[in-house]
Amino acid sequence: MKTKTIKQSVMIDATPHQVFETLMDSEKHSELTGSNANISRETGGSFEVWDGYIEGNNIDIVPDKKIVQNWRGEEECWPKGHYSVITIELEEVKDGTRLDFTQEDMPEDCYDNFYKGWYDNYWNPMQEIFKK
Repeated sequence: MKTKTIKQSVMIDATPHQVFETLMDSEKHSELTGSNANISRETGGSFEVWDGYIEGNNIDIVPDKKIVQNWRGEEECWPKGHYSVITIELEEVKDGTRLDFTQEDMPEDCYDNFYKGWYDNYWNPMQEIFKK
């Protein structure tokens, strides 16, 4: 299977703590996505988001700074048992938070859909939430 890497960087008008909590708090994550989320905040802990459509486990958690997870989607293009690794780094900047996102070992056949999906389902809605 061929894989690719997604790299994205977005600005969010919020503190790194607010962004971290939106991603790692089950209730806030559910509010962001409009679907059920059950997220462990512990290194080694597991998570399920999007009503179980996405699942994995935490490799490294540094509150308000970094999230590293084994991550997989339930898609026809995604081989059973294959995990990608996502890394989210948060840096406080003058206008809020710079979020740097990397997803390694993304199945090539899923790349376009998930590249767009991160913006459509996470970054753009999060930017809207914090504009209020």
